[in-house]
Amino acid sequence: MTSDNISNGTIVLIHGLWMTPLSWEYWIDHLKSKGYTVLAPGWPGVDDRTPQQIRDDPKPMANKSIDEICNHYTDIITRLPEPPIIIGHSFGGLFVQILLSRGLGSVGIAICPANPAGVFALPLSTVRATLPVLSNPFDYESTVKISESEFRYCFGNAVSEEESKALYDRYSIPSIAHVLWQGAIGGIVHPKGVLHVNFDKSDRAPLLLISGSNDHVVPPQTVKKELKAYQKGSGFVEYKEFERRSHGIVNEKGWEEVLQYALEFVKRSRSLA
Repeated sequence: MTSDNISNGTIVLIHGLWMTPLSWEYWIDHLKSKGYTVLAPGWPGVDDRTPQQIRDDPKPMANKSIDEICNHYTDIITRLPEPPIIIGHSFGGLFVQILLSRGLGSVGIAICPANPAGVFALPLSTVRATLPVLSNPFDYESTVKISESEFRYCFGNAVSEEESKALYDRYSIPSIAHVLWQGAIGGIVHPKGVLHVNFDKSDRAPLLLISGSNDHVVPPQTVKKELKAYQKGSGFVEYKEFERRSHGIVNEKGWEEVLQYALEFVKRSRSLA
């Protein structure tokens, strides 16, 4: 057993908007090599399809909602023999927080997470990143393709143009407009609704919030506001910011450092149990 591996536990990886489970491919291989059982289920409608299959037919994703997606992961997690480590990126990071608030998971790691209800943050970079979807309310129940230039701004701004194009070609899929609209206004319209997180939950699993200094979609100032909301409670929470990282932090150069820090947090959390 390596120093990274506390036990042969299970890790559930939750991808974000514009992505599929393929975005975790490096993490999956590394974690399996450390002896973990790794599950990386797609959102409903994404499922186990490839990015190209989804680009060719995005209709199965259309009009999926945050509650439907979170219930999907709740069902997967509650069927496991023991509480897993839950790691999510972007909207997946928000889902991690919702799932932990439901009492699920042994450790949670939210990477560049969208903000729950009660955390009000709308930096200009976030507005620009989401404008292609939110500028047209008639797309509410559809899917919206992300262009190569938009991907460069959102996911590839910390790497070269050539690297960004390679990431775009390999990973990108259309967004689910319904999910983004829920994320944008759900916490305001229904503060106790689908985006609600119990920040004061004393028996919540330990939570690590991660940001990237160059993230345009969920910049550090947003993640720090999430941290502040949790610090009012008694649950164990930590924050880590990685320099020169974009929203593509889980698969751009340097992903190994992020994963290593996440595993070290798991180790620290379990030592407190």
